[in-house]
Amino acid sequence: MIIFTGLAADAKNVDYEEVYRSLEVPTHRYIHDVDPGEYYDTQTSTWSPYPLFRLSSTIYFKTIAIEPGYYVLTPREYEGNWYILFKDSGKVRYIIPVYERDIVPETFYEDNIPQKELTFTQKWHIKALDTIGKLYPSAKRKPTPQTFLEATDLDHNYLSLVIYWGNYRYYTIFRTIQL
Repeated sequence: MIIFTGLAADAKNVDYEEVYRSLEVPTHRYIHDVDPGEYYDTQTSTWSPYPLFRLSSTIYFKTIAIEPGYYVLTPREYEGNWYILFKDSGKVRYIIPVYERDIVPETFYEDNIPQKELTFTQKWHIKALDTIGKLYPSAKRKPTPQTFLEATDLDHNYLSLVIYWGNYRYYTIFRTIQL
């Protein structure tokens, strides 16, 4: 789920211009543009556990111009720093640095993601699968990490993108016009 907000009412007192200037353009690349950690994240899922982001206009991070399209956003650590990988068709297209990483509030997902109303048979089915999982722990699947995206239009043509993935949230910043 993506929430696009106007000016950040709940944003911290962050000097976005200074943060943007202090971040460096990543120089590392992945062999054949393949994310090595994707296999381990997706081996227990039936679909991609990463958030999907649709971009309808070009955004910029210094010398990197991210073209419009659909991207799977994946947080990755490299040499002690966190980055967001913009992946298209399974290939890493862009690598953007994260300026802050912190823990998601405990009830964030319950408060912001609507829960589906289950029918009687669906509830019975889930209860049966839970019982089988208790009897045979090897048959129980690990739940897919919850995800959430938050885009905030900031002053002076900046765009803040917060990626919630599992227990952490990752803050990135972009420009809507090139300098």
